[in-house]
Amino acid sequence: MPLPRTRGTALRHRLAELRGPDVPAKALDARALAALAANPGCKRRAILDGAGVNKAALAGALGSPSAFGQSQFALTRGNAFEAKVKADGGAELLRLVREKLDRGAEPPAHARVPELTATGPEGRTARTALALREATEAPGEWTLLDHPMLALDVAGSPAFLEPDAVVVHPDGSWTVVEIKSFPMLDGSADPAKVGAAARQAAVYVLALEQVAARLESAPRVRERVLLVCPKDFSNLPTASAVDVRKQRAVTARQLDRLTRIEDIADALPAGTCFSPELPAADLTAAVESVPAGYAPECLSACELAFHCRARSLESGAVTSLGRSVRAELGGLTTVEDVLSAARGESGDPDDPAVAALRRAARLRAEALGQEAVAGCR
Repeated sequence: MPLPRTRGTALRHRLAELRGPDVPAKALDARALAALAANPGCKRRAILDGAGVNKAALAGALGSPSAFGQSQFALTRGNAFEAKVKADGGAELLRLVREKLDRGAEPPAHARVPELTATGPEGRTARTALALREATEAPGEWTLLDHPMLALDVAGSPAFLEPDAVVVHPDGSWTVVEIKSFPMLDGSADPAKVGAAARQAAVYVLALEQVAARLESAPRVRERVLLVCPKDFSNLPTASAVDVRKQRAVTARQLDRLTRIEDIADALPAGTCFSPELPAADLTAAVESVPAGYAPECLSACELAFHCRARSLESGAVTSLGRSVRAELGGLTTVEDVLSAARGESGDPDDPAVAALRRAARLRAEALGQEAVAGCR
């Protein structure tokens, strides 16, 4: 929910101070919001994204430039595939929507494709809301919104989002469409990439729900989205329905947490600033003053991942081994703690994690002993 006006204004001033004087805010997009939802425990990313800090520039100033992002070739290929999917007024796209999500509807012999051009993101957002309302009030027709503009309240400020497409069904319900250039082989795609696409689509679902709530009779925003990808190794489109209810719930919780981002800001030392123009030592101290929740998955989702990984390895944190490993180790937070517990030098023997480590150490020692004996024969 939006922050009260005075509280929200104070927070915006505080976040502007964190960016640095006269540094424009980097707008949050769906990818950034989805990445936040994927790592809700990282206060560092929460405050940097909430303040609109350019993390790519920040990473370069810290001496750990980011390799995060798509290549120009991948972008060109993706744009070409999206154009193919939407050709002929979106006929193939609408066919896939009906096949995967709405078999009971009439086949989309023709569809409305409203013009969404307007001045600025606010104008495009208003034009999209009007087009959605008009489509919902015209039952029995299919409507395709190509690159609509949606607004989602984030920490009291609007984040403008642009999904690939939104389809209004003949019954008035709305579906988010995500078009990706990674292949779908034998009907399935890379789970990690599908998961990232689902988290991104969940952000759009939340934004659409805010639009729907403002209408007199709120239409249903479907919680199954359509993921469109190339089929096998061809350039032919195929699709799969993806349930994003879990991702939507996680994203909603994380955005609610972001509305309390002032709690993180208030805990920072006075004068903290993340401007890349600062001396390297001062900038490093500012970044390190905010706890990070690094995990290997950050390498594909955050521009600061290389910096955070280096610090995690230096401190011996077990999070650098992955979240699943960290969850199994309970109160053992460093690699040194783990090795010490496995050797029997520390740790509570009744702790399941410690007991498992010691048993694994014994089995390893026995296996290595047998190999040594076999090697001497």
